[in-house]
Amino acid sequence: MKQQLLLRHAKSSWDDPDLDDFDRPLAERGLKAARLIGRELGARNWLPDQALVSPALRTRDTWRLVAAELPVHPRVAFAEALYDAAAADILGQLRKADPSTSCLLVLGHNPGLEELAKQLAGPGSEAKARKRLEEKFPTAALARFVLEDDWSGVSAARLTHCLRPKDLS
Repeated sequence: MKQQLLLRHAKSSWDDPDLDDFDRPLAERGLKAARLIGRELGARNWLPDQALVSPALRTRDTWRLVAAELPVHPRVAFAEALYDAAAADILGQLRKADPSTSCLLVLGHNPGLEELAKQLAGPGSEAKARKRLEEKFPTAALARFVLEDDWSGVSAARLTHCLRPKDLS
């Protein structure tokens, strides 16, 4: 069994309107939410052995704060293809994951990440998790899937959890 974790970056700051979208930092709320999600991953023992992260500042900062809360240090790759990516592009990156990876975390942006999460939620998905995902996939939200297939053939998986920072604090 493999685990797929889809994590949306934490809340970013819009304080400097002259900053390029790629260079926006996290807002204070985002800093807290990223740490909270990191602690929750550790507490639930959902420990990625590989992370694919968009190279935008807000995703890199989200990853830094999440990773600091984990008891392990997974391999991390900053994938240009994840920045502002459509669901199909994110799925393409997921399918390239090392076959030995048992828990893969993808950290990116909406709308592509949310669309992919909804597409992946296949048969056997938990009703409560699916309902949360359908309602809203806000910043720092995490969708957890389990799958039997190899990464290269993933097209659907069982959604087990959809965590939002407001549900954890």
